[in-house]
Amino acid sequence: MRTLIKDVRLFDGETVTESTNVLIDGTRIAETDDRPADVEIDGRGKTLLPGLIDAHTHTFDGDLAQALRFGVTTELDMFCLPGNLARQRRLAAERDDVADLRSSGVLATAPGGHPSQIMQSVDGDFGDAVGAFETVGASPEEFVKARLAEGADYLKIVVDDGSVSGLDLPTLAPETVAALVTAAHDAGLRAIAHAVTVRDALVCLDAGVDGLAHVVCDAGPEQAEDLAARIAAAGTFVVSTLSYFEAATGDPRGAELLRDPRIASLLGDRVTDRDTSAIPVHPEGVPNAVHAAAALHRAGVPLLAGTDANPWSPLHGASLHRELVLLVQSGLTPAQALAAATSVPARHFALTDRGRVAPGLRADLLLVTGDPTRDITATRDIAEIWRNGTRA
Repeated sequence: MRTLIKDVRLFDGETVTESTNVLIDGTRIAETDDRPADVEIDGRGKTLLPGLIDAHTHTFDGDLAQALRFGVTTELDMFCLPGNLARQRRLAAERDDVADLRSSGVLATAPGGHPSQIMQSVDGDFGDAVGAFETVGASPEEFVKARLAEGADYLKIVVDDGSVSGLDLPTLAPETVAALVTAAHDAGLRAIAHAVTVRDALVCLDAGVDGLAHVVCDAGPEQAEDLAARIAAAGTFVVSTLSYFEAATGDPRGAELLRDPRIASLLGDRVTDRDTSAIPVHPEGVPNAVHAAAALHRAGVPLLAGTDANPWSPLHGASLHRELVLLVQSGLTPAQALAAATSVPARHFALTDRGRVAPGLRADLLLVTGDPTRDITATRDIAEIWRNGTRA
């Protein structure tokens, strides 16, 4: 099947072309030629983007389908138990009507450490979670070897003392964090760390992590600038998760997403059955997180758009469109925010076949009405979605 999108504004993941033609040939983007297309789509008044990449999720049944409905063609999962991971991987491999998936598999945390307090409060897929992700009795090398056996694409390490949620949680010792990072690198894996305070983030930076899974939420403006300079000097990337902090604090401004008919019309009833009581509360989360994101951007730190979408909140797929708004409010231009959800995560997670619109790459594409390089909310006005060349 050859599909030609004609006279469309193109954001290719990095730059904007005001009017061009883009050809989909089978599963790939192709050079345009003189041969007729099977389908022609009028792109006038629309913008073609790479499929969106959410760089921080927790994926369960139904989530990959919902993600794709909102133009998220790849989810980067940051904690998934083996049985669920095998199920979600099989789904993503066999079907093109769901988002693709990469995952850390089981995360590393201290015995009783985050997110044990969440796992203990829920049933279902999390029933055997407590203990499964803890490093009890395992050397860092053994832990990483077990993750490789699960098929993990990168390693997730948690360093979180619970203080911003009013808790006192055990954490991994700094030397254990460093040993896990070394073991990951020796195995050819990137090491991504969960840390939401300055103190915990510094432990992770000292250990040599490749990326931080959140901005911090306990730093005032001056402290945020100092931390951003340190992160920039280390060459570390940061996943934003601003919409998570918004959800965790119950910030009312986040409700605009669900009031937007472009979003609400695609959600159905999945938004009505979510209990958010298990989510840790970060009372000062939103303003501090936005300050932190702005400081990171000014320092030149690569920001990757991620939501921390999970079984409670934020919502898979939909919340990435809110994340883009929050990134723009943090000082990114709309085009920079779009890059944070396309080419930037693709580059830092070595997804060399996606994240941009160029011949030879996967035809993971999002066509929207309007111009999101000027009005970032135009990403919500979805006209067409392709995943691996298949029209959703």
